[in-house]
Amino acid sequence: MDKYTTDRIRNVVLLGHGGCGKTSLVEAIARQIGITSRIGKVSDGNTISDYDKEEIKRKFSISTTMIPVEWDGYKINLLDTPGYFDFVGEVEEAVRAADAAIIVVSGKAGVEVGTEKAWDLCERYKLPRMVFVTEMDVDHASYREVVQTLTDMYGKKIAPFHQPMRENEDLVGYVNVVKMAGRRYQGETSVECDIPDYCQPNLDIYREALLEAVAETSEEYMEKYFSGEEFTLEEIEDAIQQNVLDGSMVPVTMGSGLEVKGIVNLLNDIVKYLPGPDKHECKGIDGRTGEEFSADYDPSKPMTAYVFKTIADPFIGKYSFVKVCSGVLKNNAVVYNSDKDTEERLNKLYILRGNKPIEVTELQAGDIGAIAKLSETATGDTLTAKGINVKFAPALISKPYTYKAISADNKGDVDKMSQALSRMMQEDQTIKLVNDPENRQTLLYGIGDQHLDVVISKMKEKYRVAASLSKPKVAFRETIRKKSDVESKYKKQSGGHGQYGHVKMTFEPSGDLETPFEFEQIVVGGAVPKQYFPAVEKGMQDSVQKGPLAGYPVVGVKAVLYDGSYHAVDSSEMAFKMATIQAFKKGFMEANPVLLEPIASLQVTVPDAYTGDVMGDLNKRRGRVLGMNPVEGGKQLIEAEVPTTELYGYSTDLRSMTGGRGVFEYQMARYEQAPSDVQEKEVEARKNDNE
Repeated sequence: MDKYTTDRIRNVVLLGHGGCGKTSLVEAIARQIGITSRIGKVSDGNTISDYDKEEIKRKFSISTTMIPVEWDGYKINLLDTPGYFDFVGEVEEAVRAADAAIIVVSGKAGVEVGTEKAWDLCERYKLPRMVFVTEMDVDHASYREVVQTLTDMYGKKIAPFHQPMRENEDLVGYVNVVKMAGRRYQGETSVECDIPDYCQPNLDIYREALLEAVAETSEEYMEKYFSGEEFTLEEIEDAIQQNVLDGSMVPVTMGSGLEVKGIVNLLNDIVKYLPGPDKHECKGIDGRTGEEFSADYDPSKPMTAYVFKTIADPFIGKYSFVKVCSGVLKNNAVVYNSDKDTEERLNKLYILRGNKPIEVTELQAGDIGAIAKLSETATGDTLTAKGINVKFAPALISKPYTYKAISADNKGDVDKMSQALSRMMQEDQTIKLVNDPENRQTLLYGIGDQHLDVVISKMKEKYRVAASLSKPKVAFRETIRKKSDVESKYKKQSGGHGQYGHVKMTFEPSGDLETPFEFEQIVVGGAVPKQYFPAVEKGMQDSVQKGPLAGYPVVGVKAVLYDGSYHAVDSSEMAFKMATIQAFKKGFMEANPVLLEPIASLQVTVPDAYTGDVMGDLNKRRGRVLGMNPVEGGKQLIEAEVPTTELYGYSTDLRSMTGGRGVFEYQMARYEQAPSDVQEKEVEARKNDNE
């Protein structure tokens, strides 16, 4: 592949709802350019993008794939992202590295939830964007409906660049709204033609919307527009470039991925209207001075680069995907990792087309490539030239809240399972592993149930480790509600020295549920010698690890040693410790023991229309709705407190209730007394587990 300067590079992320046709569009581009001789199909499992066995099996994208292509003297790095919400981390990584986006919409399915989420993501990162309406060859596809829906949602910034010519449900050509010229398809090419009469009504609307957007670019253009003068083609194209860059115009174009129609127009529009990296700012922090470092994709500055994605595959190896933020990254260079404070020598530089590595000698500022076998570097790290210490902010990656207990099917595979998950977490920042020693379980966190299922399947396929998921146990706590007064003697005689420890103690609520216990002694007259007080406290420490009620940790207990007795020969620290343990078990059960359940502070963001359903569902989950506040985009932020036990499966249920539009997050808030039915059920379950 040729070398490309910063101004001739386009980094474009493909976004959209799952199944809208992103991967098929990449196939069409590859066919148009001549990378492939035939179009692969997702259903056949032979596309460039979806090369992973899991993707082939499930017939949808799971990971972001990079497909660099060359067009008209430009290099276009296409980032094909998953559309299903469980793999949002892959999308967020790609958006962080992109300079522009193409939101793909199915002409048949129309604007979907994934379209809205893609738009919101572009807004968050201030990404210039275009909309490509695909599947225009399909029966009942409607470009007009897509344009109208987008206009209703996002206003006048929606600017259709092309209008399809459809006859007998077939896509036969298009009208270029910018040039006001018609073209009819002939095989894989197109020829000029007159604009059909049936296109005129919508064409007039599209043209007027385009000219209005152009007029708003400057006072001079506004004056020209109102005086009835025609804009030249150059004026229109210059205005479009400016408006697309600042986000005040979003071009809409169309075609067919499977029939390779509209692809040339799309590639031309990418090159002409979507900005390259040189049109964007890129700021970091200089670690030596604490001041801002303006990389700004300037090739004349020292080399800095950002690792936005990692592949750690047992078959194709480890690759760190980098975007060069300034300078030139060359193979065999020694780079400094400013996050890890280490140096690494690069072996070879690549660009990856799907899973096919293509070796290159250098990457210019603004370009995207991959480095093989970096030992210390992880996703989010900054690499710089030696002597430079700059850090770039990592991408904002969605936090995983869905979790299940994971266990290896074969007990001998526990270590292999941990190693496999460790490698997978290098690739996927939305996977998290948490050890829960209280319940003797390992918890696997992900974005949703499907995400967790894919992790298990990948582990079996790639790492030969079979594991299972199950409903996790909840970390309850135990405490008491009343005061008890007990006496306990530990007495043993077995020849020689015996064992003797005698304590009288009270147990009552301490009022502090953050601390397991408070210990106090008010012994008078030396009934229990001072040297045994630590042994009594040690007995308390051991006792609160597993409570007598259901074996959960104990909190909020105040223990007072007020009397007892000892034997000059037989008493020992061990005897007083054992006497305390016996006293605790008896005293705890006499002091109205209760289970405490964890309460989560939950925030749910949903469109206005779904607030009733969501709040009704929260009530069913024993939740308390604390308030509701309007947020940007016609949505409501519902704040509630919900028992953690009731949040199992909430991700799936919320998506079902809101058509995928609802999102949530939660934090552990505190512990509260569990209702009697929950307590009885849990105590019984724990009793059965221990039998």
